[in-house]
Amino acid sequence: MDTAGLPDPNSSQPDSTTAAAADTTTAIDDPLNNPYTSLNAICHELSDLQDLATRGAWKSILDKVGHARSLNLLTKPHEHLTYLTFNVLALTKLRRPVDANQELETLLDGEDFNTPQFHYQNYPNHYPNMKGNFVPFALRWLHAYLPYSLAQRMKSLDRLYTLIDFIRSKKLKVSTNPSKDLWKRREILVLNTIISHHLSQKDFKLCLGLLNELIGICGDDDPNVLSKLGYVKMQYGDVEGAKRAFSTVEGMIGSESEVGLRNLVSRSKALMYIVEKDYVSAVREYEKCIERDGMDMVAMNNKALCLMYSRDLSDAIKVLENALERVPTVALNESLVVNLCSMYELAYVNHADIKKTLNNWIARVAPDDFDSSCTRT
Repeated sequence: MDTAGLPDPNSSQPDSTTAAAADTTTAIDDPLNNPYTSLNAICHELSDLQDLATRGAWKSILDKVGHARSLNLLTKPHEHLTYLTFNVLALTKLRRPVDANQELETLLDGEDFNTPQFHYQNYPNHYPNMKGNFVPFALRWLHAYLPYSLAQRMKSLDRLYTLIDFIRSKKLKVSTNPSKDLWKRREILVLNTIISHHLSQKDFKLCLGLLNELIGICGDDDPNVLSKLGYVKMQYGDVEGAKRAFSTVEGMIGSESEVGLRNLVSRSKALMYIVEKDYVSAVREYEKCIERDGMDMVAMNNKALCLMYSRDLSDAIKVLENALERVPTVALNESLVVNLCSMYELAYVNHADIKKTLNNWIARVAPDDFDSSCTRT
């Protein structure tokens, strides 16, 4: 969609009804907080797009967006923007960041989402008595994330920090609890993304500072944040600090604690065993996780790696193959497949044929965005 897809905000003048109702204009602090009652009421066949995205049918989303555009089925400015968001997301998922970026560049003049073309009040015929910005948050996040996919890490970080400032400014303005909770979740999402970027560059000190910010938002009793803090401290070489963080999480376990928390603690214990090169004990912790939750793919993947480090390639391969066979929709991710293929290369002379068989199976069952090159066939 180019900028022509959005009507010129200067072409529609308020009619007498709109002018008379100026005092009753409803401010929309987020596109989702609006008078509409269903997804399809918000945007043309939005529930279909949502369903396709949930199933990973990204090629079908591209087809649906193209169809809607070609038949002029999108009549309002925010509908064009919503479909563009799904198109950019689909292109990004399909590892076509250059195309996704071009789609965004046709829309944006510079990097400003606050221009008149993105405000309800500039289309009074479409949105009587409404004001505010209708840019989907997902599009803002994609705009910040995309440069990273184009090997422009610093540009991505700059945009992410700009986005976190935007979120915090919105948090100060909203007064209702649902809106506050929404912006809080978005702040946590973006802050975690920033932490992941810095962690990938081994900027451990910076990560620790950001994690303390995250603890300030989520509270000091959030087991996931505390576990991440322990992980970063372990990477940084502060083993004792990591143990203290993990122990705090373990202390949260009660008689009624859910499986997720118990597995989080067991996985943390296993990491400490791995640091000490005690792979047998690590495997035992991962087995406890798998007994509680047969779809804990992190535990299965790491158990297999520990078996491999223990020179038990045969059992390591069985763990990953069984996972793919039992729950392919959950187990099928690039990291697990890369590990399995590495084990094939170590264990078998005819590993090329085995990997080709695996690749053919993946082609039948994988979602559109699965990167089949991870089999290295």
